[in-house]
Amino acid sequence: MSILVVGSVAYDGIETPFGKIDRILGGSATYISLTSSYFHDSLQLVGVVGKDFADSDLQRFKDKNIDLEGLQIDNSGKTFFWQGKYHFDLNNRDTLDTQLNVFEKFDPVIPESYKDASIVCLGNIAPALQGKVLDQISKPDLVILDTMNFWIEGAREDLNKTLERVNVLIINDSEARELSGEPNLVKAAEKIQAMGPSTLIIKKGEHGALLFTETGIFSAPAFPIIDIFDPTGAGDTFLGGFAGWLARSGDFSDDNLRRAVIYGSAMASFCVEKFGPERLLDLSATEISARYQEFRSLSAIPVQQDNVF
Repeated sequence: MSILVVGSVAYDGIETPFGKIDRILGGSATYISLTSSYFHDSLQLVGVVGKDFADSDLQRFKDKNIDLEGLQIDNSGKTFFWQGKYHFDLNNRDTLDTQLNVFEKFDPVIPESYKDASIVCLGNIAPALQGKVLDQISKPDLVILDTMNFWIEGAREDLNKTLERVNVLIINDSEARELSGEPNLVKAAEKIQAMGPSTLIIKKGEHGALLFTETGIFSAPAFPIIDIFDPTGAGDTFLGGFAGWLARSGDFSDDNLRRAVIYGSAMASFCVEKFGPERLLDLSATEISARYQEFRSLSAIPVQQDNVF
C-alpha cells in the first residue's frame, strides 16, 4: 500500500515568542511525507523546488526513503518562500512575506509508477490542481484532502468539484464554519459530509480534534505540551501521521480511523517542539509508541462498575 503526497516543498522564515529562524525547510508535502515515513516505507512525493534548493535538504527526504521521482527541480527560479510571525498565544500569526517563485506555475505531473497509489494525500494547494492530480490516478483506496480559507473564499466552485471526489477532509474549526455556513460544528459536519467526504476531521488546535464518520463522532484530546516552539506544519504533520497509520494497518474501519486520529495528534505534538520539521527528523519508534499511549491515557476511563446515583 503506497502513499502519494502532493503539495508544496518550501522554505520558511519563522518568528515565534520563543525564537526566530530566517530560513528552514517547510511546505505541506514536506511535513506530510516526513511524518508518514515513520509508519510506511512506500512514500511518493510530487512537488516543485527551485535552483536554490539545497542538496542537504534533498538528502533529508532520501534518508527517509521517500521517492523523489515526482519532485520537479525548476532551475528558472527560486523555491517557494513564506515568512510569518506568530502572536504570543501561537494561535494567530501574521504573514510577513510570500514569494511563490517556481510554485506559481506548479503543474503536478504524476509519474507512471505513482498512478496506482493506494492513499492519496492532497496538501493545501489550489483545488483545481488537486482535481488535476486525481485525474491522473487510477483507483485509490483513500483520498485525503486539506484546504484553507483562501480557497474556500476564492476558489469555491473548484473546491466543490474536488470535494465530491474525496473520502477524507481535514480542516480546522474556522474553515469548517466558513465552508458550511454553520456556526455549530456538528451541523457544519453534516453539511460538509453531504458535499462528498464521508469522513471529516475538524482540528481545534489546543483543544484537540473531532472525527466525524457516517456512524458517529469521536473527540480526541490535545496533548499538554510544556515546550512549544513553533506550530508551523502541525496540521500537515497530523495528516501525515493519520495517513501513515492507515497505510501501515491497511484498515479503514471507524475504530481504526480513531486510532489514526490519535497517531496524527501524537505526531503533531512532536512537530511543535522544535522549529520547522527538525523534530520529525530524529524520532524513534519507541518515542512515537510512548506518545501514542500517553494520548490514549488522557481520556481513558478504567474499566469498573461506575456508581450511578
